[in-house]
Amino acid sequence: MQTVPFIPDNAPFTPEQRRWLNGFLAGLYSSAQIASPAVDPPPSLKIAVLYGSQSGTAEGLARKVAKELKAKGHVASLHSLEGYTPASLLAESYAVIIASTYGEGEAPDNARPFYEQLCLEHFPCCGNLSYAVLALGDSNYEQFCKFGVDLDSKLASLAGTRLCERVDCDVDLDESFAQWKSILFARLDEIVAARPSHSPIAAMPGLLPSASKKEIAPSHTRENPFLAPLVEKRPLTHDVSSKLTLHLAFNISDSNIRYEAGDACGVIPRNDQLLVDEILHLLSFSGSVPVQLPKGGTATLQDALLGHLQISCLTRKVVEAYATIGRCKDLFALLAPGQQENLGSYLYGRGLIDLLYDYPGVLRDPADLIAMLPRLAPRLYSISSSPSAHAGEIHTTVAVVRYHAHNRDRGGVCSTLFADRTDPGEALPVYIQPNKRFRLPTDSTAPIIMIGPGTGIAPFRSFLHERRATGASGRNWLFFGERTAASDFLYREELENMKKDGHLTRLDLAFSRDQERKIYVQNRMMDQASEFWKWLEDGASIYVCGDASRMAKDVDTTLHTIVEQQGRHSTEDAMEYVQQLKEQHRYHRDVY
Repeated sequence: MQTVPFIPDNAPFTPEQRRWLNGFLAGLYSSAQIASPAVDPPPSLKIAVLYGSQSGTAEGLARKVAKELKAKGHVASLHSLEGYTPASLLAESYAVIIASTYGEGEAPDNARPFYEQLCLEHFPCCGNLSYAVLALGDSNYEQFCKFGVDLDSKLASLAGTRLCERVDCDVDLDESFAQWKSILFARLDEIVAARPSHSPIAAMPGLLPSASKKEIAPSHTRENPFLAPLVEKRPLTHDVSSKLTLHLAFNISDSNIRYEAGDACGVIPRNDQLLVDEILHLLSFSGSVPVQLPKGGTATLQDALLGHLQISCLTRKVVEAYATIGRCKDLFALLAPGQQENLGSYLYGRGLIDLLYDYPGVLRDPADLIAMLPRLAPRLYSISSSPSAHAGEIHTTVAVVRYHAHNRDRGGVCSTLFADRTDPGEALPVYIQPNKRFRLPTDSTAPIIMIGPGTGIAPFRSFLHERRATGASGRNWLFFGERTAASDFLYREELENMKKDGHLTRLDLAFSRDQERKIYVQNRMMDQASEFWKWLEDGASIYVCGDASRMAKDVDTTLHTIVEQQGRHSTEDAMEYVQQLKEQHRYHRDVY
């Protein structure tokens, strides 16, 4: 019996498409005759995945969530809270929000307008919204995860329905993120299962995307870093300086790493071998005993302490676990309600070694030690090289942290690794942390104003070399500050040469200890208030990099003052002017 094709020859398809359709429909028809109908898959949900990110971590997690939701068949849209309005949220039925907190409990710069609008009096109820919040923060700060906490509470007060309970993630967030995601996805599956089913759409060559497209090879990430040889290490400060700042260059020519000016370099650190040896000695543990790592796999106890676990600082969770194992009354007293200030005083400057000396004989099993310690987190450093001018390399600018506390000399885990335990030729695991909110203007003729004291100079060195290498004609103004010009003028020769040849249009310096009255970058801004205002009116973009708690706040206050005084604006109008700079992507901050 001759088979009649389902798709006639005169149908508007190519021969290949017609053959594919006829075969596909014939298969469906045949299956329908000999088998019971298959149960249709459940319908998908339309879900908005939103993020408020300061350094890019929340954005990266949001992209993972959106990708996995799509893989499960949901219609997931990804949005930054920058430019996203609460009115848009009212139109959503499902929203997943990943919100970071920086500084003293502050919302990311790009998320603040969204939250302020959400908090307006008489804002409509969100009764139709089901939502989930993942909060990111750093437990070393008193206001841990505050923005995520506030956002979750506000949505609940507006009658929103939680899909799952909020989870607050510390710097070592992998386990918390995975648990939150598992609970969230399970809840979404329950909702989907309770809805009517629908028919799937099959892929067809040339008409719909095929599921068999070749996968793009993953780039180097935190989980898959590149071992980059250190090819240069030199001091930027002089011996008489009270601190050491290093210029480091890594070779990435044998990798597929790509970055842009403004991005950060993540480094996977290792703890000090001498400190690990002292810990093992105090515990009478063998470093060769195998242990189970928190994220799976096994290692020797020594390797776990060297490269996987945080041992140089204490958190509330570590002290709580230690106190529980050892039934330490003094530690329980510090953990009691109302003792936050005393607990903070004890935690400050101390590490695991201090617990072992102060309360000896508590740990008997290496597994208890592994379970109580957080994962050793990567360190992020603003990239100070230009991808156009320094091909095949990544440069970073690192202040070496050293201090004496509680009768011990101590130091930053990664900065002392660079300074004391890594020589040129040795390799360290690195990856790129993109910072899409800290980019040069797309208009190469636009002027830029850069404000970066100390190692905050790093991204601006990158900007200056990138603009020169790409032939950008826009004017460049740098405000740089440090302690003294004689010992702490980072990249002095480079900057002075750029000033001489005109590439650096203006260079204003603030060396706080070179005169009786301390002078900072915000003071230099006020000294040049009239010219600063002219640059703003000419379309200049402002970039600020450095300390969030003091410098960035003082710079922001000074910016408002300049706009108010030079532009003859009221306080309210000056605030609106600065807000417009942010909305126009002309006010960028990379602060920590």
